[in-house]
Amino acid sequence: MSSSLVQEIAEQTALFNNLRTQNADASLIERRSENLESSRKPREKKGEGEGEKKERILLKTAKGTRDYGPSEMLCRLHIERIVKDAFTLFGGSCLDTPVFERKDVLAGKYGEDSKLIFDLMDQGGEQLALRYDHTVPLARWLAMIGGGGQGKVWQVGKVYRRDQPVMSKGRMREFMQADFDISGTFDAMIPDAEILSLICTILNNLDIGEYTIKLNHRKILDGIFAVCGVPDDKIRTISSAVDKLDKLPWSEVKKEMTEEKIGEYVKHKGGPELLELLLKDATLIGNKSAKEGLEDMAILFGFLKAYQISDKISFDLSLARGLDYYTGLIYEAIKLKPVGNADEEEIDESQVGVGSIAAGGRYDNLVGMFTAAASGDGKKKVVNTPCVGISIGMDRIFALLSPKWASMGGRSKDTMVYVMAAGDGLLQERMELVRELREHGIKTDFLAKNKPKLPAQFAAGEKDEVPFAVILGSDELKEGLVTVKEQRWELKDGAKVKVESADKGRKVKRSELVTLIKGSDAWTEWR
Repeated sequence: MSSSLVQEIAEQTALFNNLRTQNADASLIERRSENLESSRKPREKKGEGEGEKKERILLKTAKGTRDYGPSEMLCRLHIERIVKDAFTLFGGSCLDTPVFERKDVLAGKYGEDSKLIFDLMDQGGEQLALRYDHTVPLARWLAMIGGGGQGKVWQVGKVYRRDQPVMSKGRMREFMQADFDISGTFDAMIPDAEILSLICTILNNLDIGEYTIKLNHRKILDGIFAVCGVPDDKIRTISSAVDKLDKLPWSEVKKEMTEEKIGEYVKHKGGPELLELLLKDATLIGNKSAKEGLEDMAILFGFLKAYQISDKISFDLSLARGLDYYTGLIYEAIKLKPVGNADEEEIDESQVGVGSIAAGGRYDNLVGMFTAAASGDGKKKVVNTPCVGISIGMDRIFALLSPKWASMGGRSKDTMVYVMAAGDGLLQERMELVRELREHGIKTDFLAKNKPKLPAQFAAGEKDEVPFAVILGSDELKEGLVTVKEQRWELKDGAKVKVESADKGRKVKRSELVTLIKGSDAWTEWR
């Protein structure tokens, strides 16, 4: 609103108020009020529309985020269901933590990556930040309940990182992670082996194709750094450099190394044979940290054989995992894709898909760190709660599976039956059958019209690619019959088309309808 218009309205308002204070004639006051209102509203609208150009809203999602339409969400829910089923199969209990935490809870837990935390403005006296992962909130929760004892806990939810997004690879600023963690004191490496068996089960059930799980141990890495003469204050810097070896050639990474000898170790990868080689290294085995790590790996390889997953494992000394809270075994699941010459030193990430799809490790001190900080007593001995876990990048798995889902003609919903009526609307009869089928666990829908025409009902069902059209007719209802027409779709030239059929459907007893649907191939495929 312009200043001249504001001034004019103020003057008119003053005149109106003067008339009221002077007890002027009521009709005069009413006319002045009407004049003021009639002059104010049009002028205000004109000023907003012409004098002040309204700012346009840019209809887009924020950087590093995206929407998922119904067909994409059906794929994502399919992925989520497989992951959650595996979590419960392995004895996990569900946990949910807030999407934002006190900033002091998150600060100092992620090393160099702390700069990627999303800060929130001061909220009623609390400095807050969006959660970066599920691990630190879990540790905070365990500390709050006194350690939690022995247990298996899983979480599925969104986390946030102020990173440079690469949307095509599933690298986002807002993304979904699924975590499974085992807390408490157990015998050496048993929970670690359970986690590795879990991730193999999930990746096999998701049918993502060939993958490998890279393993290393923080104690082995620290031992290597120690025997190579790396100062304590340089260990984390060197560790971050080592972690880049899967993305950059050694010629680039070694520029960040203070000791060339490190490269002779971290370029090794293999299986039990690499473990045997390292156990024969007198210099390395003479380091207490490295010796403990190698002993853990020897125990673990025996368990991996029992779980029959040894062929999926690669003992890789270049795996460093940059997060500060890891204390033992660390691992990362990688989707494999042919990259040409296996001897090539440089690896082009654009040729290996989305990269890491799951990662985790052992963090024995994080819960105790929170307990100690809460007590404020530096002298008091804190009892640690050892933990080991895995984080699965659900968006990265979606980036892998969504093309396959689309090529299969992925639907936007998994409705199995569309109930229709021929002739009279038979609305209540349709509602009764819909209720009956839903009570038997069959996903069912119908057109919310009193007397819809049959072509309109077929069009509605075909829009959602519903496999079964169940058609009611007055005469058939009297005989306890319904007409069932099975429908199929196929991809042609990249588009989904209905498979034409001369089949007009078959009459079946209403009492046998549920058995017919649940015994069909379509039920098995889409259930």
